[in-house]
Amino acid sequence: MKYLIVGLGNIGPEYADTRHNIGFMILDKLVKEENEKFINMRLAYYTEVKHKGRTLHLIKPTTYMNLSGNALRYWMNELKIPIENVLVLVDDLALPLGTLRLKPKGSAAGHNGLKHIEITLGNNNYARLRFGIGDDFPKGRQVDYVLDGFNKDELPELPALIDRSIEMIKSFATVGTELTMTRFNK
Repeated sequence: MKYLIVGLGNIGPEYADTRHNIGFMILDKLVKEENEKFINMRLAYYTEVKHKGRTLHLIKPTTYMNLSGNALRYWMNELKIPIENVLVLVDDLALPLGTLRLKPKGSAAGHNGLKHIEITLGNNNYARLRFGIGDDFPKGRQVDYVLDGFNKDELPELPALIDRSIEMIKSFATVGTELTMTRFNK
C-alpha cells in the first residue's frame, strides 16, 4: 500500500519556522526520526519511509504554497496513488494552537494552498490534517501572522504537537481516516 503525504509550506530560509510551514516541519521531524533525507526532485523535496508494510511517500512542494496543487498532482500521477491515499498537512487559522483535526475532505477555508489543490484536482475529496495555529492577529494582518514564527509561549507546545501529528499520519496509513479521527480528533 502506497500513501502520499504532502506537507504544505514555502521554500526558503525566510519561511523556515513560520506558522505557514508547519506541514514542512512535521515531515522534517518524521524524516529525521526515520534517518532518511529529502532529495530535491521534480516540484518537491521527496523521500519515502516504510511503516507497518506501507510506503509513505513524503513531499514538501517546492512550488510555493499558492501552487501546491501542481506538486500534488504530479506525484499522485507519477506514483499512481489514489486520492483516498493522499493526506495533506496544513496550518489552520480557525483552530487554536494545540488542536489537530483529521478530515476526510472539506473546503479550503480561505487557505491558498488548499484552494490551489482543489482547483488542480477539480475536487476537495482528499484527507487533510489541520494543525491549529490560532488567530491571534490584528484585523488585516493575517499574512504577517502566518508568515511569522511561533512566539515564545507557543514554541514549548510544538514538539508534542508535531509528534502527535506524526502518530496521526502513521495511523492514517495503517487504519484509515475514520478510525484515526475517532482516536485523535478530540
